[in-house]
Amino acid sequence: MAAARTPAPYPDVLVTSRPLDEYCALFGLTRAQLAALPGPLLDCPGGAAGLAAEARELGCRVIAADPAYALPLPEVAAHALAARDSMVVAMAARPRLYPALGRCRSESYLRSWDRARRLFTADSAAHPQRYVAAALPRLPFADGTFVLTLSGYLLFAYPELFDLEHQLAALAELVRVTAADGEVRVQPLHDGFGRRCGHLDRLRYALGERRISSEVRRVPQEGRRTCRVLVLRAAGHRRRGIGK
Repeated sequence: MAAARTPAPYPDVLVTSRPLDEYCALFGLTRAQLAALPGPLLDCPGGAAGLAAEARELGCRVIAADPAYALPLPEVAAHALAARDSMVVAMAARPRLYPALGRCRSESYLRSWDRARRLFTADSAAHPQRYVAAALPRLPFADGTFVLTLSGYLLFAYPELFDLEHQLAALAELVRVTAADGEVRVQPLHDGFGRRCGHLDRLRYALGERRISSEVRRVPQEGRRTCRVLVLRAAGHRRRGIGK
């Protein structure tokens, strides 16, 4: 599916290359849960992640959406490589914000990004229909298309780009394209400096007025760390058994 209008890439947003295992850790998922999903998963924004390629090996169909996909593939890969270099600096300056590191040295962690970027490049060239050029808050998917929607490192990570109004519209759109008994999971709930969203309660109230239920779920990481994930679903519907 293609958008009616070619979306412009988000300005100053890193095109990251996270592997499947990092997705699982950050969103509180397991490979078994992904393999058991009865329908497609949406990754928005998908960046240059290896999720779609790796999850397909489990039998899980993933559609990635990102305005960066309007660019030629070599340019997307170049943006991803630049994001890797930015991560080197960020992890050295603020290691507490990267729970996925765990006991892993930063060099090993970034090598997993290199592998994910290579998987993305090969997979998007072979299966371009799985990578849709689209930007929030308007996605070119029918209502209830996905059984699970993941959105990482965008809406709260860049408050200069997404204020409360834009976050509300984007989150409502993610819920719209997700099945009534499915879930939307969003993280992190802080910006690149670790500052938490100061209007999260107001945002959740506004979502409730749109009949969207929300909870902030704590997902354990290695050691005693946890990360917070915003979980959304259409109010009044039992959620699918994806697990906590």
